[in-house]
Amino acid sequence: MPRRRSPSPSSSTAPRNRTPQPVRVRQRTFGDFVKAFLAFVALAVLLVGVPAALAMTAGWPFPETFEPMEWLRQDISVSTFLGILTFVVWLAWAQFTACVLVEMKAALSGVGVPGRVPGAGPSQLLARQLVAALLLVGATAASFTPSLAQLGQTYDDNQRPTVAAAQQTPGLFAQQQEQAAGAAAAVAEQASHTEATPAAAKKQGDTKFYRIQPPEGRHHDSLWEIAERHLGDGRRYKEIFELNKDRVQPDGSRLSEASLIRPGWIMEMPGDARGGDLVEMPDDAPEVSPEVRQQISDYARTGDGASGGGDQAQGGDQAQDSGSGGGTAHVDLPRQRPAPETGHADLRRPAPDQVATPAQDSSSFGLPEALLTAPLLAAGLLGALGHRRRQALWQSAFAGIGGRRGMEPPTPTGDALDVQDALLVGADPEGVRLLDRSLRGLAASLAAESRPLPTVYAAWMSNGDLHLQLAQPSGKPPSPWQLGQDQTFWMLARADAEAYEDVDTAAPYPGLVSLGTMDDSRLLLNLESVPGIVSLSGREEDRAAVFASVAAELATNGWSDRMTITLVGFGEDLTALAPSRLRHLDGIEALIETMEAETRQRRGALGAAGHDSVLTGRTGPARHTRWAPHLVLLAAEPSPEDAMTLAELAADAGRLGIGYLVGTGSGDLPGAAWEMEITAEGRLLAPLLGLELDAQLLPAAQRRAVVELFTDADPEHGPDGPGTTPPFLVDISEQGRPAVYARLVGSYEIIGLETPDGERSALLHEALALLLLHREGVHPRVLSSALWPRGVTDDVREALLDRLRDWLGTDPDGTPRLRTDDAGRLTLAKSVVSDLDVLRSLYHEATQGKGVDSRAVRGRLLTDALVLVRGPLLAGRPEGRYRWLTHEIVDAQLPLLVADTGLALAEFHMEKNRAEKAIEALNAALRTAPADERLWNELLRATHALDDPERLTALASDLVTRSGARGLPPRTEALLDELLPTWRDAVAAAG
Repeated sequence: MPRRRSPSPSSSTAPRNRTPQPVRVRQRTFGDFVKAFLAFVALAVLLVGVPAALAMTAGWPFPETFEPMEWLRQDISVSTFLGILTFVVWLAWAQFTACVLVEMKAALSGVGVPGRVPGAGPSQLLARQLVAALLLVGATAASFTPSLAQLGQTYDDNQRPTVAAAQQTPGLFAQQQEQAAGAAAAVAEQASHTEATPAAAKKQGDTKFYRIQPPEGRHHDSLWEIAERHLGDGRRYKEIFELNKDRVQPDGSRLSEASLIRPGWIMEMPGDARGGDLVEMPDDAPEVSPEVRQQISDYARTGDGASGGGDQAQGGDQAQDSGSGGGTAHVDLPRQRPAPETGHADLRRPAPDQVATPAQDSSSFGLPEALLTAPLLAAGLLGALGHRRRQALWQSAFAGIGGRRGMEPPTPTGDALDVQDALLVGADPEGVRLLDRSLRGLAASLAAESRPLPTVYAAWMSNGDLHLQLAQPSGKPPSPWQLGQDQTFWMLARADAEAYEDVDTAAPYPGLVSLGTMDDSRLLLNLESVPGIVSLSGREEDRAAVFASVAAELATNGWSDRMTITLVGFGEDLTALAPSRLRHLDGIEALIETMEAETRQRRGALGAAGHDSVLTGRTGPARHTRWAPHLVLLAAEPSPEDAMTLAELAADAGRLGIGYLVGTGSGDLPGAAWEMEITAEGRLLAPLLGLELDAQLLPAAQRRAVVELFTDADPEHGPDGPGTTPPFLVDISEQGRPAVYARLVGSYEIIGLETPDGERSALLHEALALLLLHREGVHPRVLSSALWPRGVTDDVREALLDRLRDWLGTDPDGTPRLRTDDAGRLTLAKSVVSDLDVLRSLYHEATQGKGVDSRAVRGRLLTDALVLVRGPLLAGRPEGRYRWLTHEIVDAQLPLLVADTGLALAEFHMEKNRAEKAIEALNAALRTAPADERLWNELLRATHALDDPERLTALASDLVTRSGARGLPPRTEALLDELLPTWRDAVAAAG
């Protein structure tokens, strides 16, 4: 049960106290005032000076009488020409004046996309720049578009508090600034009360104590395991640490670091701690000695003043932060929710302040930090890579590409191996799944209510909760969504998101892409809906890292269906990640030509369909395939003329489903709706939007390694292709009997080791299974992330490895069976073997070794191999464990290997006309690979060889029943036509 933090009914979701942190806000400079003055002068000259000069020099543009026929009969003289020219100038002035009025109205009313004046592209851009410069000293240009930084929360008695906190945007008008400041102050005050309440309300009778136990063998007690045993969640070790930090222990020392505890120390425990070895106070505690009882009693008296002082000091800091700054904009970053109920514990990712982050982890072994801290990008890449490898396996098995039947995927090395490990450690597939289900569920709910999708500019993910920032208020969201800090924010709590199921609807916001993090919150910008160009300035190599990250995530994310991503000026190699989504163009000229045609086509299609934007046609009854987004990533800085053309194209792109991210070295790009800058330190800045993020990057070295993983997995890669030799071969002779034998194909059994006692047995078995499936070695951080998807500290991981070494023991020569290679990866000795290793070795020896020259040896080896197959991999494994198998391709390899073995043994028997033996081998293989079409076709041939039409008809009827509504595969249907021409009538007669 989560620790109670507030006496309010909604205390289970009350945020922890966080001190508001100021964000760097762009201050108005002298140059801004100069620009505003010059803009005022320019507008005065153009709006007042031009018509005054024309009136004085040329007069009113219209004639005094209306005689069209008389005008046509007059000769074209110099005065006539001057009159026409004067009229054109008056028209240009009127058009520019209309542009100024439209832009000024949009700026003052807060409209995100100003109306377009017909035929006034350059004039309207000039008017927009002058109006923006003029208003810079009063309301910043951020007021022209809804700010991304308004993520926040106001507390309401009838509304459950959200993770987000109020975030004030610079440049709001005075009334908006006062409202935002009031909301932020209310949040800070509420947060301070929320944190102080548990300490004030805690009763002495709820206090429990734990005495650190002496080492058990080589294992030392840790705060993580104490929290796991008595609080139900190891991540709550920080609560124990905070309760006992700097308090004097019985030996005179103090607790200063969570990882440094000593036997005999006393730990005060949270009130909800449970377990038989806890001591409750002020009971007499007769089960402990008088000496220990006195130590606990003395220790208990040290806690009241310490904790009270700590709370008071913390509250004082909050009051100071809340009251400081006057009108300075502050950001209350999203707060952490308490730990979830036990039923959801395994679905939760670690909060950054609860588990050692990659930057803090001293045991990262050089894994790329960029991928370790990009969970959505890593999950997308890992899923796409697994799909590519499975595709290669099936193509090699069914199409026989390059003679690679039964091939093994190549084992990465060097940077590619490090990147693969970083993907395994950093990926958050559960977060991707929840994001996808939440967005599709929202779309389905709105469609059921006949409501259109709202335009979403951005999404924030904070500790599992999802916040959507809308372009404009769109009413009350459908349940279980809630309103956020105001009418332009919709929020979905993680617990509600987990209740969503898969729905058959199109992805509503496929253009969302991660840009970076602000403390515990991750920002996803919807490139598709931005009203104009998003510009990115900074050094070229830094911009390239941002562009590569954006392209890779868009190409592989799990919350999109169809889209086109056009890369210009970079990323030709990235097309290997998703050839169906990514395309590369050589230059800006080709891009402009392509986008002009597509923009015209989309405008016409929207008009013909009667839709205002792509959102109204993407979901619901329309489901139009033309509404897939097209996102343009232009890394090369365009020329001024090309920039103006792109600005024209992007002016209406938001409703057409087209987005533009354009790089620039100067930071000044015409038509840029949102301007961002990437610094050399990896910070993504957008001062006018109130953003300062830790940017999500994919540097050049990691990009090359990612591309290498995908190209090596391509079945067409390389002239000869990867070999078919397994990475680990077992000595299958009598002399090669292993010391430890694990049966993985079927139910999990281990021979040669004693079963560990206690709750650690399941972890040790799972760790051994992971190592057995990766004989090339496993990175320690990959192992820990597989066993603890929510994260774990270094000392807990090292303690498990110590136990695993002790359990596996040593070989007769004294060498440990669990070893660490030169690269720091964990490997198993050859004396530790699994039945999958034996199965691969038997098949390899039968088809490429001794069985090639000896028919008797081949038959014996294939028979022995098929006997090993007892069912699917790790059948009956505990629910909630072995989730790392979703990242593996062994689930695709094993059925193919079993099918190849069954086919080879059937062929062996059919050479001697032993059809019954062949049928027996094929049926044994079908129990593990029931969907393999090759096995069914060979079973039909073997049954036909028995010359028993009734048995063949019964088999055909069984196949038809199994195929269901999909019908028989074309090859199987053609084979039945050849072997049993009357099978259709016979199957129909059989019912």
